Parts: sequence; C-alpha cells; structure tokens
Amino acid sequence: MGLELHHTRAFFGRRKGHKLRPRQRELLTTLLPRLALDLSRSAPADLTTLFPVPVTEVTLEIGFGSGESMIAQAQAQPTTGFIGVEPFVNGMAKALAVIEKVGLQNIRLHFDDAARLIAWLPDASLARIDLIHPDPWPKRRHWKRRFVQDATVAQFARLLRRGGEFRFATDVADYAAWTLQRLLRSSALAWTAQCANDWRKPWPGFTHTRYNAKAQREERSTCFLIFRRR
Repeated sequence: MGLELHHTRAFFGRRKGHKLRPRQRELLTTLLPRLALDLSRSAPADLTTLFPVPVTEVTLEIGFGSGESMIAQAQAQPTTGFIGVEPFVNGMAKALAVIEKVGLQNIRLHFDDAARLIAWLPDASLARIDLIHPDPWPKRRHWKRRFVQDATVAQFARLLRRGGEFRFATDVADYAAWTLQRLLRSSALAWTAQCANDWRKPWPGFTHTRYNAKAQREERSTCFLIFRRR
C-alpha cells in the first residue's frame, strides 16, 4: 500500500515564493541536513530513537506551513517527538529560523513530498497525525490532488497506534465534507465528535495559525475533525 501510494503520484512539489534572506538560505544548508530524516535507510521500529533527546511518543504534521503549530506543540510537549513535513521552501526556511532560535531538540523534518515519508514510516508508530488547513484544490478536476483520499486514510490507519488520533482542520466546507465522508468509510477510525461544538470549536491546545486567522478575518468557519484509531 505504501509503495503504491508513493509511486502513483505526488501531492506536492517543492515551490518557492519570495526571495529568501541570507540567513534563511544558510539554515537550509546547515540546520536542515541535521534535522532531516534519511529515507534512504530503513525506518527504525521505534521512532523515538530518531530524536537526540528522550521522547515517549511521536507525532506527524503534514504540510506545517511556517511551523507555527508544530513549534508551539514541541515547546509545550518536550517529551513528544514531532515529525514535520513541508515541501515549500519559504515555509521550511521560516520554521528553521524559529527552531534554531528556540533551540528545539524534539523536531525532525522532511523537506519533500509527504507520500514518500508515509510509505517509509512503520506500522502503528505514531500517536497522532495532524493535517491543518491543507490545500483544498477547489476545482473538481483537481479533486484527485486533495491529500485526503481513500488510500491516504488507509495509510493513516496503518500508521496510528491504537488510540492514536488523526486531526484535520479546514475552513472550506466542501473539503470538510469530502474528508468526513472518506474517514467515515474507514472501519479502523472512529469519529470522536459527540456534539456540534466538537467540530465547530478547535481541539484543546490548537494553535491559531496565519491560515486560521485569515479564515476568521474573512468570516469563514473552520471545521475541526478528530478520528481515533480503534
């Protein structure tokens, strides 16, 4: 399943927006190699060994943007290891600057397509997977590029340990419905919502990113979904 997902298509491509500052370019060549996962080697059965400091569990954030959520969580949860995926150069550069400034040791990074990393990770190795404000690909002809597909949902179920959670946030109603439909088809994942506020309000500890702030300014409601591995 993992290899098929990897070879079928890529969900993202490396892109760059505005020109990087000299220090950002430097961090991409100095700090990033020290934090980057080496997918040319087999993944360890115990992902906690990837970190230079003791951690008790490992989580994954797919498409972390500038790293606001990942970094805030890493600071608040020093005994949790965080793996962050971001293929966009500017976002990675911004995250590296903050990671260096704060001196975080419980973060590892993947600067490439998320599907490659997902295929590399071992079964039941993650305590949580976060997908926050992903690209909604609003045009129907692009829906096949949305990250949430039946194949990726199956991979989430494979990667999460029993009781682990997949958390999803979007301000695009159609993508929320799309995601909910595909997750509900999975017999391995259970929706945790008990009332409307469970998906209308952010989960405890949610970091309000710039994307979330933009949605609020433009008066778009964000939907928060949590599914738990059975």
